[in-house]
Amino acid sequence: MIGAGKSTLAGALGKHLGIDVYYEPVQDNEYLADFYRDTARYAFATQIYLLNRRFQQHQEIIWRGRSAIQDRTIYEDSVFARTLVDLGLMDKRDYHTYQDLFQHMSNFMCKPNLIVYLDVSPERSMERIQKRSREVETTITLDYLQALYSSYETFVGTISRVIPVIRVDYDRFPTTEEMAAVIQREYLDHDFLRSVTRFDPTR
Repeated sequence: MIGAGKSTLAGALGKHLGIDVYYEPVQDNEYLADFYRDTARYAFATQIYLLNRRFQQHQEIIWRGRSAIQDRTIYEDSVFARTLVDLGLMDKRDYHTYQDLFQHMSNFMCKPNLIVYLDVSPERSMERIQKRSREVETTITLDYLQALYSSYETFVGTISRVIPVIRVDYDRFPTTEEMAAVIQREYLDHDFLRSVTRFDPTR
């Protein structure tokens, strides 16, 4: 969710595990202000821009050949696109074009070993958005966040069939460092991860 604390946790995980961290393009996003000002007009252009940037980031990780963490994966990009369609803010024709492009890109992508889902309610998300006071986010509504949360619930249920997902209640942890340690333990110890990744005990 927006304002869930992804960047903060990604930084803590990167430090805890000693791996590269990649952040979502926000400050240099050329469409974000226009998207929030006139969502219906800029929905498709914004989604294509973000998909392109996330794909570029995803491929850079692969080419470098080192472990890394992203604060938002390319696989969840479709959550926002689907929400925009459901709210009548993106044309279905544009959405199908977006889907086709994503499918073609997916042929050149490597699935991550793990997705960490920060489960934050729409109301909590709104509180955090208001607290950080980014000018471009002032038009975000609770209705939009509730629709987004519903889309995320569907996404997590679907993606967990092919990529292991650790679902985390951010409010239960006093520090991001403690959360990072728990995520590492869950990743290393849980059997369901081994079965999903086709762990072979004979090797």
